[in-house]
Amino acid sequence: ADRGISLDAQRSKLEAYAALYDIELACVIVDAGVSAKTLDRPGLQQALGMLKKGEANALLIAKLDRLTRSVKDLGALVEQYFASDKITLLSVADSIDTRTAAGRLVLNVLGSVAQWERETISERTTDAMHHLKTQGRKTGGDVPYGFTASADGTLVADADEQALLDAIRTARSQGYSQREVVAALASQGFTTRKGTPLILRQVQ
Repeated sequence: ADRGISLDAQRSKLEAYAALYDIELACVIVDAGVSAKTLDRPGLQQALGMLKKGEANALLIAKLDRLTRSVKDLGALVEQYFASDKITLLSVADSIDTRTAAGRLVLNVLGSVAQWERETISERTTDAMHHLKTQGRKTGGDVPYGFTASADGTLVADADEQALLDAIRTARSQGYSQREVVAALASQGFTTRKGTPLILRQVQ
């Protein structure tokens, strides 16, 4: 209705389409006053619930943007509901009927676009994380031993922990075993971040 088409007019189109193609309307659901920008709509969730329970085997809509305006959300709906031949998606204005080859083609193209969007976002995120790493910025998870994270996420060397790492490297270069390294560190007063004694698995 927010696009200038009254709810009564949309309902009339659906009923006329159903009559033309001999489709039995199990239920007519109206999401009045709720934007198609989100899938979290009472009416839509009711309709999807009916599809899941087998109470209906098709979803008939007046226009695709009445279902969703998000390519990502459309891709999710296609994957979860309309990818198989058990549930049909019908759109009056867009001439989409997933029972036909042409209808499935249109939906597959839209689904491919959604997948492309997800992969593009993933690539951009990976590139951004790599860029942050090259700048010495923390990108998630625990702060690596030997460093602390500043307020802006930049990794800053911790003098005490770097000293411990240096001591480990020195002991290893002298041929010490893992157990001998732990003993040597303990004798020099080194401990964990929490101040507890070092153990074998903490020293590689």
